[in-house]
Amino acid sequence: MRFTRMRRRTANVTMAALVAVPLALAGTASQAHAQDASPGPSGTFGPGCAALSQKTGTVRDRVVEAAAAYPQLSHLVSAAVRAHLNGTLDGKPGITVFAPDDQAFQTMTVSQLASLLADQGKLKKVLTYHVVDRQITPAELSHGSFTTVEGGKLTTSGSGTEFKVNGKANIVCGNIKAANATIYVIDAVLQPPS
Repeated sequence: MRFTRMRRRTANVTMAALVAVPLALAGTASQAHAQDASPGPSGTFGPGCAALSQKTGTVRDRVVEAAAAYPQLSHLVSAAVRAHLNGTLDGKPGITVFAPDDQAFQTMTVSQLASLLADQGKLKKVLTYHVVDRQITPAELSHGSFTTVEGGKLTTSGSGTEFKVNGKANIVCGNIKAANATIYVIDAVLQPPS
Protein backbone atom coordinates (compact mmCIF):
# COMPACT_ATOMS: atom_id res chain seq x y z
CA MET A 1 0.00 0.00 0.00
CA ARG A 2 2.82 2.35 0.87
CA PHE A 3 4.49 1.63 -2.47
CA THR A 4 1.24 2.38 -4.34
CA ARG A 5 0.83 5.78 -2.57
CA MET A 6 4.41 6.67 -3.37
CA ARG A 7 3.93 5.70 -7.01
CA ARG A 8 0.77 7.91 -7.17
CA ARG A 9 2.56 10.87 -5.61
CA THR A 10 5.45 10.49 -8.04
CA ALA A 11 3.01 10.28 -10.95
CA ASN A 12 1.15 13.39 -9.73
CA VAL A 13 4.39 15.37 -9.35
CA THR A 14 5.55 14.21 -12.80
CA MET A 15 2.21 15.22 -14.39
CA ALA A 16 2.28 18.59 -12.65
CA ALA A 17 5.80 19.20 -13.97
CA LEU A 18 4.82 18.12 -17.50
CA VAL A 19 1.93 20.60 -17.46
CA ALA A 20 3.86 23.43 -15.77
CA VAL A 21 6.91 23.39 -18.07
CA PRO A 22 4.99 24.02 -21.35
CA LEU A 23 2.88 26.70 -19.62
CA ALA A 24 5.99 28.44 -18.35
CA LEU A 25 7.65 28.20 -21.76
CA ALA A 26 4.53 29.58 -23.45
CA GLY A 27 4.55 32.51 -21.02
CA THR A 28 8.21 33.19 -21.76
CA ALA A 29 7.61 32.99 -25.50
CA SER A 30 4.70 35.41 -25.37
CA GLN A 31 6.77 37.83 -23.24
CA ALA A 32 9.64 37.61 -25.72
CA HIS A 33 7.22 38.24 -28.60
CA ALA A 34 5.73 41.21 -26.75
CA GLN A 35 9.23 42.64 -26.25
CA ASP A 36 10.06 42.12 -29.95
CA ALA A 37 6.88 43.97 -30.90
CA SER A 38 7.89 46.98 -28.81
CA PRO A 39 7.23 50.09 -30.91
CA GLY A 40 10.33 51.97 -29.81
CA PRO A 41 11.79 53.83 -26.89
CA SER A 42 9.37 55.82 -24.75
CA GLY A 43 11.72 58.37 -23.13
CA THR A 44 14.75 60.17 -24.47
CA PHE A 45 17.18 57.82 -26.20
CA GLY A 46 20.42 57.76 -28.10
CA PRO A 47 24.16 57.71 -27.45
CA GLY A 48 24.40 61.51 -27.29
CA CYS A 49 21.78 62.07 -24.59
CA ALA A 50 24.34 61.76 -21.80
CA ALA A 51 26.60 64.30 -23.51
CA LEU A 52 23.80 66.84 -23.86
CA SER A 53 23.65 69.12 -20.87
CA GLN A 54 19.96 68.43 -20.36
CA LYS A 55 18.01 71.07 -18.55
CA THR A 56 14.90 70.41 -16.53
CA GLY A 57 11.70 72.21 -17.34
CA THR A 58 12.22 72.48 -21.13
CA VAL A 59 8.94 70.63 -21.59
CA ARG A 60 7.18 73.90 -20.64
CA ASP A 61 9.25 75.99 -23.11
CA ARG A 62 8.44 76.61 -26.77
CA VAL A 63 10.82 74.87 -29.17
CA VAL A 64 13.42 77.62 -29.75
CA GLU A 65 13.68 78.44 -26.04
CA ALA A 66 13.86 74.72 -25.23
CA ALA A 67 16.66 74.24 -27.80
CA ALA A 68 18.49 77.28 -26.38
CA ALA A 69 18.69 75.45 -23.05
CA TYR A 70 21.12 72.98 -24.68
CA PRO A 71 24.56 74.51 -25.37
CA GLN A 72 25.12 71.84 -28.07
CA LEU A 73 22.31 73.42 -30.14
CA SER A 74 23.60 77.01 -30.01
CA HIS A 75 24.47 77.16 -33.76
CA LEU A 76 20.97 75.98 -34.67
CA VAL A 77 19.31 78.53 -32.37
CA SER A 78 21.50 81.33 -33.81
CA ALA A 79 20.65 80.25 -37.35
CA ALA A 80 16.89 80.15 -36.55
CA VAL A 81 17.06 83.68 -35.12
CA ARG A 82 19.11 84.87 -38.11
CA ALA A 83 16.48 83.43 -40.50
CA HIS A 84 13.68 85.05 -38.43
CA LEU A 85 12.18 81.60 -37.76
CA ASN A 86 12.07 81.65 -33.97
CA GLY A 87 8.59 83.24 -33.84
CA THR A 88 7.30 80.98 -36.61
CA LEU A 89 8.57 77.78 -34.98
CA ASP A 90 7.44 78.80 -31.51
CA GLY A 91 3.98 79.59 -32.90
CA LYS A 92 3.41 76.20 -34.54
CA PRO A 93 1.62 73.57 -32.44
CA GLY A 94 2.76 69.94 -32.39
CA ILE A 95 5.86 69.97 -34.62
CA THR A 96 8.95 67.78 -34.86
CA VAL A 97 12.40 69.30 -35.26
CA PHE A 98 15.37 67.25 -36.46
CA ALA A 99 17.91 69.57 -34.82
CA PRO A 100 21.50 69.53 -36.09
CA ASP A 101 23.92 69.83 -33.17
CA ASP A 102 26.92 72.18 -33.17
CA GLN A 103 29.23 69.41 -34.45
CA ALA A 104 26.93 69.02 -37.48
CA PHE A 105 27.46 72.69 -38.40
CA GLN A 106 31.21 72.33 -37.79
CA THR A 107 31.43 69.54 -40.39
CA MET A 108 30.44 72.05 -43.07
CA THR A 109 33.30 73.88 -44.78
CA VAL A 110 33.83 77.51 -43.81
CA SER A 111 32.69 78.66 -47.26
CA GLN A 112 29.55 76.46 -47.17
CA LEU A 113 28.57 77.79 -43.76
CA ALA A 114 29.34 81.41 -44.70
CA SER A 115 27.29 81.06 -47.90
CA LEU A 116 24.37 79.53 -46.01
CA LEU A 117 24.37 82.21 -43.29
CA ALA A 118 24.70 85.06 -45.84
CA ASP A 119 21.59 84.02 -47.80
CA GLN A 120 18.51 84.37 -45.57
CA GLY A 121 16.21 82.67 -48.12
CA LYS A 122 18.52 79.66 -48.45
CA LEU A 123 19.01 79.48 -44.67
CA LYS A 124 15.25 79.51 -44.10
CA LYS A 125 14.80 76.76 -46.72
CA VAL A 126 17.48 74.55 -45.13
CA LEU A 127 16.20 75.05 -41.59
CA THR A 128 12.52 74.44 -42.45
CA TYR A 129 13.60 71.22 -44.18
CA HIS A 130 14.46 69.99 -40.66
CA VAL A 131 10.90 70.61 -39.40
CA VAL A 132 7.82 68.41 -39.82
CA ASP A 133 4.42 69.94 -39.13
CA ARG A 134 3.33 67.18 -36.74
CA GLN A 135 4.78 65.34 -33.78
CA ILE A 136 6.61 62.15 -34.74
CA THR A 137 6.83 59.40 -32.14
CA PRO A 138 9.86 57.09 -31.82
CA ALA A 139 7.64 54.23 -33.05
CA GLU A 140 7.27 56.02 -36.41
CA LEU A 141 11.02 56.34 -37.01
CA SER A 142 11.79 52.79 -38.18
CA HIS A 143 10.40 53.30 -41.72
CA GLY A 144 9.17 56.90 -41.78
CA SER A 145 8.54 59.25 -44.68
CA PHE A 146 7.47 62.78 -43.82
CA THR A 147 6.76 66.03 -45.64
CA THR A 148 8.73 68.91 -44.16
CA VAL A 149 7.61 72.49 -43.63
CA GLU A 150 9.97 73.37 -46.51
CA GLY A 151 7.92 71.03 -48.74
CA GLY A 152 10.46 68.28 -49.37
CA LYS A 153 10.41 64.67 -48.21
CA LEU A 154 12.48 63.44 -45.29
CA THR A 155 12.90 59.74 -44.41
CA THR A 156 13.83 57.93 -41.22
CA SER A 157 15.03 54.37 -40.71
CA GLY A 158 16.46 52.14 -38.02
CA SER A 159 15.38 50.19 -34.95
CA GLY A 160 15.78 50.00 -31.20
CA THR A 161 17.50 53.25 -30.29
CA GLU A 162 19.57 53.67 -33.48
CA PHE A 163 17.92 55.71 -36.22
CA LYS A 164 19.05 57.62 -39.30
CA VAL A 165 17.48 60.55 -41.12
CA ASN A 166 17.73 60.45 -44.93
CA GLY A 167 20.17 57.54 -44.54
CA LYS A 168 22.85 60.07 -43.58
CA ALA A 169 22.31 61.76 -40.23
CA ASN A 170 22.26 59.77 -36.99
CA ILE A 171 19.78 60.64 -34.27
CA VAL A 172 22.18 61.16 -31.37
CA CYS A 173 19.50 62.06 -28.83
CA GLY A 174 15.82 61.64 -29.53
CA ASN A 175 12.38 62.32 -28.16
CA ILE A 176 13.20 65.53 -26.25
CA LYS A 177 9.94 67.24 -25.37
CA ALA A 178 9.17 70.95 -25.62
CA ALA A 179 5.80 72.64 -25.11
CA ASN A 180 4.98 72.59 -28.83
CA ALA A 181 7.51 70.15 -30.28
CA THR A 182 9.43 66.91 -30.16
CA ILE A 183 13.14 67.34 -30.83
CA TYR A 184 15.47 64.74 -32.35
CA VAL A 185 19.10 65.91 -32.24
CA ILE A 186 21.03 64.81 -35.35
CA ASP A 187 24.70 64.87 -36.33
CA ALA A 188 24.41 66.39 -39.83
CA VAL A 189 22.88 69.42 -41.50
CA LEU A 190 20.35 68.08 -44.01
CA GLN A 191 20.04 69.63 -47.45
CA PRO A 192 16.60 69.84 -49.07
CA PRO A 193 16.24 68.12 -52.44
CA SER A 194 16.93 70.54 -55.29
